[in-house]
Amino acid sequence: MINIDIFGYIAAFLMAISLIPQVVKSLRTKSTKDISVLWTLIYIAGLIFWLIYSVKLPSYPLMFAASIEMFLAVSLLILKLIYK
Repeated sequence: MINIDIFGYIAAFLMAISLIPQVVKSLRTKSTKDISVLWTLIYIAGLIFWLIYSVKLPSYPLMFAASIEMFLAVSLLILKLIYK
């Protein structure tokens, strides 16, 4: 029998790294014109709720993903504000 947490960790890892290509591209091109500030703020708000939810459960895969995604999403927002 497969431990279901393995699926949670795989999903968490994939979701967490999904923003890396966008952050890297933004850093390389110094352009974020196609990234919506509203989308980024809504995304960060959702991540805050995921983080709260995962801490209350506790669910380590969700905590892992939400923490890394939060770091990357905030990085993307900062880049958006710098490069406009």
